[in-house]
Amino acid sequence: MLLAVLEQRAGVGVARADVFASVAGGVRVTEAGVDLAVALGVAGARLGAAVDGRTVALGELGLGGEIRQVPQAPRRLAEAARLGFDRALVPPSTPAVAGIEVVPVADLGAALAAGLRPVASPRAVA
Repeated sequence: MLLAVLEQRAGVGVARADVFASVAGGVRVTEAGVDLAVALGVAGARLGAAVDGRTVALGELGLGGEIRQVPQAPRRLAEAARLGFDRALVPPSTPAVAGIEVVPVADLGAALAAGLRPVASPRAVA
């Protein structure tokens, strides 16, 4: 579903790509709170861009590309701040949390614009 939304709502061409996502430690992810983070990772890989290592993304991705709230967002953001993250891409309804900059993103396009930065291409080795 995430790939279809990336293709249709954000214009990121992934329909003809083989996409594999892996979580550190081999944990199975079964909740929608990681939708935005996974979509940013896949889009970044396809577009040659990356999310800053001190940014966290939290939100469910809807079929229309909208970013939806997830349960216990303030608690999750407080834990992210404790772990050293200083910026969070979140749905607009997310309240402010001490220690972390909350960046509201209403849809996938806004999240890609706020979260992805171009990565310099590696130099060819002779």
